[in-house]
Amino acid sequence: MKKIVKVPTSLISGPASQSALMLDGGVVIEQCIHSMEAKGTMYLEEHLLLIVLDGTVTLTYGKQEYVVGKNEMILLKKAMAVKYDKVGNPDNDNIYDSLMFSIKDELLKSFLATSDIKIPKIEGEIKTGVYPMNECLVAFAYSLKPYFFDHSTVHPGQLRLKIMELLYDVADGNRNMFLQILQLHEPVRADIRHVVEQHYASPVSLSELAYLSGRSLSSFKRDFQGIYNMTPALWIREKRLEKAKEILETTNMAVADICYSLGFENVSHFSRIFKEHYGQPPSVFRN
Repeated sequence: MKKIVKVPTSLISGPASQSALMLDGGVVIEQCIHSMEAKGTMYLEEHLLLIVLDGTVTLTYGKQEYVVGKNEMILLKKAMAVKYDKVGNPDNDNIYDSLMFSIKDELLKSFLATSDIKIPKIEGEIKTGVYPMNECLVAFAYSLKPYFFDHSTVHPGQLRLKIMELLYDVADGNRNMFLQILQLHEPVRADIRHVVEQHYASPVSLSELAYLSGRSLSSFKRDFQGIYNMTPALWIREKRLEKAKEILETTNMAVADICYSLGFENVSHFSRIFKEHYGQPPSVFRN
C-alpha cells in the first residue's frame, strides 16, 4: 500500500501542472483523464465535488461504497480517507474522464452573499449520494476543458466566476446536492462518538474532527472529555495502536502499510510509540 495521497496538497506540489487549475495558491479544479485502471487512497483536505464525464469510479470510506458513472456526481466531505478505483469506458478506448472541484468556504460564503438564489431551510442531515448531472452541468464541465491546455488564458476572477456558475447550476439542477453543499458552510451538529469512530484511523486533525461534529475546537474538546474522560488526542492514539496490534496479530500486512493506513505520520514515529505502549516495536511484536 502506498502512503495516503493528500488532496489538494499533493496536486499543488506535484509536477502535473496541466491537470489542475489554481486559485490563491490552491487547487480549485483537477482534471483526470487516463486509459488505465487506477487504484489508491486519497485524504481529502478540502470538500470535493467529483464529476465523472466518462468511465466509472468506485469510492469507499468506512463501510460506505459509492459507484459514480458517466454524467454523475458526488460530494465528498473533507477530513476523510477515501479509497478509489477508476475504470475507463470499454466503449470509448477505456477512457476515464473526471473533474474534481475544491469547495472552499470563502467561495461558498461569497456565493451565498451575492447570489439571488433562495436558500432553503435545512432540516436534518442530507446524506451523501450519487446524483445525475443535467444538461447544464454537463455543458459547464466541458466548457472548462480548454483552460487545462492553455493556463495563460485563465484569470483568477474568471475562475471564481466559473465556480459561481457551477454553484448556480447545482442549485438549479439538483436540490439535494445543493443542500449538501450548504451543510458544508453550516455543518449539522453530529454525535461525537459517531464522528471519531468513523475517522480515527484517518490522518485527520482535531480541528477537522471538530468541524465534522459541527462544533468549535474548544467545544469539541470539552464535549469529548465529558464523554470519554480523556483528551481526544490520547484517545485517537490509543485506538490507532489497538487497531495496529490487531492487524499485526491477524494479517501479514507490512509495518509501513499499517503505519500509513492508520494515519500515523511516519514509520519511525509509529514504531516508537508502539514500543512505548506494548513494550516491543511492531516487527518484534509480530514475531
